[in-house]
Amino acid sequence: MVGPNGLEPSTSSVSRKRSNQTELRAYKQTVVLHSTDAPFRLQRCASHSDNQPVQQSSASVGSASKAAAFKISQVLTAPNQLTLARMAFLPFIVIKLLDHHYKGALILTLLAGLSDGLDGLLARRLHQQTLLGQYLDPIADKMLLSTTFLVLSVVDLIPWKYTVMVFTRDVCILLVSGVLYTIAGLRDFRPSIFGKANTFAQVATVLFVMLFQVYSAHWVWIGRRLFLSATFLFTIVSALHYVYLVGHRLHAMNQPPAATGDH
Repeated sequence: MVGPNGLEPSTSSVSRKRSNQTELRAYKQTVVLHSTDAPFRLQRCASHSDNQPVQQSSASVGSASKAAAFKISQVLTAPNQLTLARMAFLPFIVIKLLDHHYKGALILTLLAGLSDGLDGLLARRLHQQTLLGQYLDPIADKMLLSTTFLVLSVVDLIPWKYTVMVFTRDVCILLVSGVLYTIAGLRDFRPSIFGKANTFAQVATVLFVMLFQVYSAHWVWIGRRLFLSATFLFTIVSALHYVYLVGHRLHAMNQPPAATGDH
């Protein structure tokens, strides 16, 4: 085969033309494949992005249900049920005191005190010490004692100065605890030895005041006066000690962790 210039074309030029034509056809096929596959890829990406919120929402719902079940399980423990029962005694004690039925009020107060000791014993024996119980137990004690002090002052059985001291301490501790929990995240509000002594003095005061209305013996009168004075003293001491403990715990929270070197 002769070219326009009268010479035969070289083999290398013919092979280059064939190679260029093959590359052109391969390029066209690649473009067609990419154009047809694009909608499917977009659909897969859209479906993946749509599934992400669904998975996140299902995970959040699952965690919320687990948290709710955990809280319900804490309420249903035997110690916490006894604590709730102790709070249920409160309106009946108030009614008995306002009706001057001091014997009935004394019996109900004794039952509430027994439930207070029993729930702590059950929590330790049954290994059912929960975070809810740590908050619920002191709240029930404060509600019972503070309300009983108030009603006994209303019926002129406890001088108002003792009730004012008890209420002032409890309200201040409640407010300070709430502020520290909200601002500093402090959760350690365990009672000190003086706080426990103050609670014991308040319980003994309430019992002896009611008992004196039922059995007016001289030793009952002495116990009534003794525990009223102890309540006044331990209310002040425990409040000051509480301020010291809170400052110490806040200082411990703000300290950086000690650096541990390599051994």
